[in-house]
Amino acid sequence: MLKYILKRFGSTILVLFGASVLVFFMTVHSGDPLADLRESNDPDAPYQMEQRIRVMDLDQPWYVRYWGWLRGVLGCFYGQCDFGVNREGQQMNSILAGAAQDSLRLVFIATIASIVIGILIGIMSAIRQYSLFDYSVSFIIFLFWSMPVFWVAVLAKDYLAIGFNDWMQDGGHFSWPQIFIISAILAVAIPLVAGGDPMRRVITGAMTFAVSVGALWFFDSSSFATTPRIGGIGIIILSLALAVGLTALISGLNNRKVLYTSLMVAGIGIVAYYATWGLLENPPGGWFLMLGLFALTIVVCVVLARVFGGYAKGQATAVSVITGTLISGLILLDHFMYHWPELISLKARPISTIGSHTRRFTEDDVTWWQVNLDLLTQLWVPTMVLMITSVATYTRYTRSSMLEVARQDYIRTARAKGANERSVTFKHAFRNAMIPLATIVAFDFAGLIGGTVILEQVFNWNGMGGLFVTGLQQVDPAPVMGFVIVTGFVAVMFNFLADIAYALLDPRIRV
Repeated sequence: MLKYILKRFGSTILVLFGASVLVFFMTVHSGDPLADLRESNDPDAPYQMEQRIRVMDLDQPWYVRYWGWLRGVLGCFYGQCDFGVNREGQQMNSILAGAAQDSLRLVFIATIASIVIGILIGIMSAIRQYSLFDYSVSFIIFLFWSMPVFWVAVLAKDYLAIGFNDWMQDGGHFSWPQIFIISAILAVAIPLVAGGDPMRRVITGAMTFAVSVGALWFFDSSSFATTPRIGGIGIIILSLALAVGLTALISGLNNRKVLYTSLMVAGIGIVAYYATWGLLENPPGGWFLMLGLFALTIVVCVVLARVFGGYAKGQATAVSVITGTLISGLILLDHFMYHWPELISLKARPISTIGSHTRRFTEDDVTWWQVNLDLLTQLWVPTMVLMITSVATYTRYTRSSMLEVARQDYIRTARAKGANERSVTFKHAFRNAMIPLATIVAFDFAGLIGGTVILEQVFNWNGMGGLFVTGLQQVDPAPVMGFVIVTGFVAVMFNFLADIAYALLDPRIRV
């Protein structure tokens, strides 16, 4: 395996090298970098032209310019990266770092959310093949798949950003017609997902409608939109519900070892919520502290599962880790909700339609929570746009892969041996269905990076997409090459990780 990893890593470097040579050659020959100065009536234009020729080395052959750029990039191997300068003489290192941070943050969040949602919907669609739910999901997924990104981005900008801001300025209240319409939609959608005979669907729909009306009325009367909270009671209820629900889903409630382990994880999570409240009020180290606490959570969950899991250590570990992760997410969400009124007081219209962050929120007098809440609100609409097209991909491939695996002999053998349907679906079918999905994740991530080029133009983000377009328009290879190296490296690394994941998902695969 080590030999294979080194071999694949070497081929990855060769791919990046070949791509960089090709893109550099095409960029420098795509136009005249001095065209704007040749057409200028500014008496200082000749001097500016000489300056640009000197900065961009336009008096040198393209391969000499490429070698100068490559030497700076190779310095990354010993900690002295130099991505050159753009035509204005600005260092690309700092520009590239800011652009990469914005774009990759957007793509990573959209990818993770798309994988989770798409795989869950795909599994449900495969289990209930040719049902009303399956047909409805197929219609919606194909609709999302066919939507152009720029069109979806404009609609989302209008309804999810501008419309939401208008609603927040009006106090974030629901009218009774809105409450009834939302409840009616849920009363149709939830029975469609839950399934069952017609009478069961009618009862489920009626109960959903009644609960939705009551919940929306409560949220409206308590001004939940402007002062949201989960609170201690909510954390306790949701933590216990996650522990029991995940145990029932993965191993069954009859497996007492797994159930008790997950309940212990929930109990520790509830205690941690109160114990860390003061520490997280102004977290020293920011996200480094958050990541450290999350790593500690995973370690505690694994140790508890190994100690108390008994014969079902594997299932106990899976349930404990997922439960601990989701409870950590709930605690983080509650802290963000607690600080939401502070953001509203600073920004009456919290979701901006231009830019990746609010500039004044980077000042020292603004708290860590306000800065990150602002970043999350700016990510909301672009992430939803990327998810719409990406969820469709994961749903269709998960469904088709699950249906193909379900016809295999070992699935029939597992059922013949008396394994319950939960074990057949998740332990036998899903793991093998994940093998082709590993490749899809790698290609889809590269596709999402390409999609951000259009998306960043719509939302006016100063990310990798804007950097790439600006470099092409100005015939400036430095920004273009920065885009190619960062996005290309991430794309080929995802393909590299997908190849390694094959061996982890299927022990028969070694090379």
